[in-house]
Amino acid sequence: MIRILHIIPTLVRGGAEKQLALLATGLPRERFDVHVAVLTHTGPLEAELRAAEIPVTLIGKRAKFDLACYGRLRRQIRSLRPDIVHTWLFAANAYGRQAARAEGVRHLVAGERCVDPWKGFWQLAIDRYLARYTQRIVTNSSGVKEFYVARGLPADLFEIIPNGVPLAEEPGPGNETPDGRPSLKEELGLPPQARLIGAVGRLWPQKRVKDLIWAADLLKSIRDDAHLVIVGDGPQRARLERYRRQNEITDRVHFLGERGDVPALMRQFDLLWLGSEYEGQSNAILEAMAAGLPVIATDIPGNRDLVVPDQTGYLVPVGDRFEFARRTHWLLEDEALRQRLGQAGRQRVASEFTVAQMVQRHAALYAALVG
Repeated sequence: MIRILHIIPTLVRGGAEKQLALLATGLPRERFDVHVAVLTHTGPLEAELRAAEIPVTLIGKRAKFDLACYGRLRRQIRSLRPDIVHTWLFAANAYGRQAARAEGVRHLVAGERCVDPWKGFWQLAIDRYLARYTQRIVTNSSGVKEFYVARGLPADLFEIIPNGVPLAEEPGPGNETPDGRPSLKEELGLPPQARLIGAVGRLWPQKRVKDLIWAADLLKSIRDDAHLVIVGDGPQRARLERYRRQNEITDRVHFLGERGDVPALMRQFDLLWLGSEYEGQSNAILEAMAAGLPVIATDIPGNRDLVVPDQTGYLVPVGDRFEFARRTHWLLEDEALRQRLGQAGRQRVASEFTVAQMVQRHAALYAALVG
């Protein structure tokens, strides 16, 4: 039995957090004893882990440099005596690897999940220092590996394991819900002929949601049925809602906030937008493809691994609001094209990005490290 301790900053509904929950609950129990430590604060994914009988411990990090947190984390590692410590994202990579190393854990795995241009000299210095004691750095895309190798991390440490997402049921009509609840159009008070464009993600600068609102305003000038539905929350929400009011597009842009029913919502969208400036590997894109939706996303590393132009959707330059609107108008005018792109995306997820594949690749890595 291999005991694994996963360490992550939070358990909110972010991309890395979702992948950790899918991995922790999917690893075979007869081979792996899985524990999770949360550095800063918990979130809705804790309930999913506890429902699967995965032990979750909140460490309680309260400041950027928190020696008390470091001490508590060391005590947690000492009590568990894991064979492998797998850390996720910068804070956990820093605190977790150093604490595990101090407690004599032999096998350290770090998780770099995104291109991180915000990192400065000292963050990268920490990454390079701790890489000396790390057996593998798991990432989800070649773009993330290339970013970090260019900044001094050894290429041979990296293991690329793409994200996995559950394959949704075959999509039904746009206003159909599988459990009899009111449809999203009914919830928003929209007519049956309304067309829904989804945008799912945290509301912060990386996601460039303002570009999407602008694109929706452009689309409004040529269509009277297109609505942008923004799912997620974050520090920019008030500013984005103010921008929506200033552009007098409140009737076409809808903020849903944090939702726990994203797969059901995806079934009701006509397509997905992602305007990010940088990404690792977008769960939102994968979930949309799994639901049979075409995707229009920015042409950046990570997105290029998922969206095949003219086959599963379109890639457009970062910040090109006109191109978002133009491509969307094409898709909304051509039902056959939209169905063809959506089905191709769904097939791609089924062959390359399943949860079972993601879990199996991690299990093989863990076994190889310990074995």
